[in-house]
Order: sequence, then C-alpha cells, then structure tokens
Amino acid sequence: MLNIAVINGGRGASGLITALLKKPYVNLTSIVNAYDDGKSTGEIRKVFGMLGPSDIRKVQQLMLPADDPQHKTYQKLFNHRFAKDVKREFIFEEINYFLNNEDAKLVGEKIVSENVRRYLKKFLKNFLDCLKSIENLKNIKFNFSDCSIMNCVYAGAFLHFNRNIADSTLFFGKLFNLRGNVIATSIENKHLVALRENGEMLYSEAEIVELRSNVRIERIFLLDEKLPQESFEKFSANEKRYYLNQHNCHVPISQSVMLTLKQADIIIYSAGTQHSSLYPSYISTGLSETIANNKKALKVFITNIGADYETPQYKASDYFLGAFKYLNLTDSRDYQMEDLFDYIFINKGDNLDSSSYVIFDEEAFKNINIKKIIKNFESKDSPGKHDGDLLTEEILNLNKFSEKNL
Repeated sequence: MLNIAVINGGRGASGLITALLKKPYVNLTSIVNAYDDGKSTGEIRKVFGMLGPSDIRKVQQLMLPADDPQHKTYQKLFNHRFAKDVKREFIFEEINYFLNNEDAKLVGEKIVSENVRRYLKKFLKNFLDCLKSIENLKNIKFNFSDCSIMNCVYAGAFLHFNRNIADSTLFFGKLFNLRGNVIATSIENKHLVALRENGEMLYSEAEIVELRSNVRIERIFLLDEKLPQESFEKFSANEKRYYLNQHNCHVPISQSVMLTLKQADIIIYSAGTQHSSLYPSYISTGLSETIANNKKALKVFITNIGADYETPQYKASDYFLGAFKYLNLTDSRDYQMEDLFDYIFINKGDNLDSSSYVIFDEEAFKNINIKKIIKNFESKDSPGKHDGDLLTEEILNLNKFSEKNL
C-alpha cells in the first residue's frame, strides 16, 4: 500500500481526493483543521463548546463507498440541511419520531443498516438531551436555520466519546466503512482570528472566509477565547499585534496526525482557501518538524487555479511563499524549503482573466529552488478547479511512486 497524506480543508481538494480514492493501492488520509465557525457549524461550536465538524463531515462524505447499497441514502443524509425558516417544533418532532419508531425514516430516507440506524439514534438523542439542558441553563435557543443534520449527529457523537472529536471522527469512518481516513489537525477547541495589514481585525473564521477586500491579511492567530470585539477595536494596530502575539496558542498536532505524517510515502499540500483552511493547519506545532523529518516522503505543493475572496490578488508565488511562512512560524527550528517541499505544481492555462484566475508569476519563482511542474491542471468540467485525475497521475508518476513499481 502507498500511504498518502493530504493536508486540506473541507472540499478544497475534493477532485484530488476523489481521484486518489480510485486507486486500490492507496491508503489515503485527509488532514483538516476544525476551526470553521460559520453558519450552523458556528452555532454548534457556540452552544456545545466544541470544534467545528463541518469540514470533517465534507471530506468524510467524499469517502462514502460508492458500492454501498445505501450510498444514495447516506449522500442525502450528509447533504441535508434544514430550511432557513424551519420551526424548532418541526425538527424536534421529526427527530423524536425517528428515535421512537423502528421503521421511521430520517430526512425522508429509510436507514436499512441496523448498526447505522442504532448509532444515529444514539447520537441524535445525545444531541437533543444535552441541547435541552444547555438551553435551560443559559436561557438560549439553538438556531436551526440552514443547519446540517449531520452536524447535529457529529455533536451527539462528540458528547458520546467524552468530548473527543478525534475519537468521534474515527468512529464515523468505521460506521460508514469509509474508503479513506479523516483526522483533525488538533483536538483543542481554539478560535481563529486574523489581523489585516491595515490594522483591521477579522474576528472569526467566518469573517476570514467572507472577506471581500484587496487589503491583505498580515497574520492569523489561534486564541483560547473569542475576542471582545467592542473593546478590542479601541486598540491601536500595534496594541492589537502585541495582544495577539502574547495570546496566540501554540497548538500541537494530534498523535494521529504525527503518526500519519511519519508513515506517509507522499505528503500533499492541497490547493484551497489559505487563511481559513490551510494556514491554521500549517501553524500547528510539530507539523513542520514531522514533515521535515520524514526524509523518504515525496512532498508536493499545489498552487491554486482560481482566486479566493480572501486572497484576490495572490499570484502563484504568494501561495507557496505564504505556506512556507506559516510552516516556519511555530517550531523553533528554521526550516529550509528543501526540508518541506520536493515539487511545486503550478497551473498555466489558456485563460488570462486575472480577476478570477491565479497568475503564474514566473519571475518570482526564479529564486525558489524547488522543482516545478508547470502545465494546465484545470478541469474541463469545473472551470477554476483542478482536474483530480490529472493531478493524481502526475504525482504518482514522480520518481519511484509510479503504479508499475508497486
């Protein structure tokens, strides 16, 4: 088996992951952070005091086995969101009916597997029971608007496994017989914020994702608690920097992540949103050290094709240099590029629309002494996204990692 670790966030590497899963000899592990706090994930985090399950859920959905007779049912379950104007009474009634009736459907689907049905009931009951006690204690009401039902299931599993998101994620992998593994970078419940170059703050992961500005982000930070926005806005830019540097948490990678990276034959830094999905993983203590110490692994960095809202003016070199900056932030060791990367994959397509495509700034790469593979990696079916099959074949054909040598 070929052990491949992909560092990504949510569906940012969906094409690549889907293509890698087609290879029967690949043992795939996706490493994601769980600092997402937008929409229903933010509501889950606020009420239950846990990391966000959303990005974990999205990648695990990609790994649902297509040959499972219940594949379409599970896809619908993972995709289902309550309506924005849904009434709480309707949700409680629907879930309780599923809990109390053996043949009841969930989100309109019959869950045939007795084992899956049993644990869905157990986790949803945990969710409802704990929610009731929290709402009574804090005098709050959970907002179910546009809420993913699987986020509720993940919250119930989190409670069942003694508030451990790693054990919860591992269990879902076994329950649904997933074709790959998903692990959170860390199990510590931290909050992501960012300071922009003009001194303005972004107070949540959701604000970073939704950024619509050409003002660059200076740095991201992980904090124990959310900042009191009204008070913090009174600080000068330098006062903000001082506070954030003093309170930034050096969050260690989990033992599962460490073991995965140690055993990896190929380590892939996927494309995706940078400050909200990828950089928070890169600053985890021990990540860079473990990657650098794995001398046998092939290490591939993939630059973005399409520009993101949070990085609208980034050129190809900015993605690579940004990653190198954050990978060097938390460990005391001063890493060289060669410690962390073997190849950089750079898209060079025919589309010259710089407002939506990342420009290949060839001149900026002349001082970057990492091997580069430059070609059109764009999917013909999904403009702005990578062709997962093309990426996979290119990676597997490097050096000794071709299929014929396995």
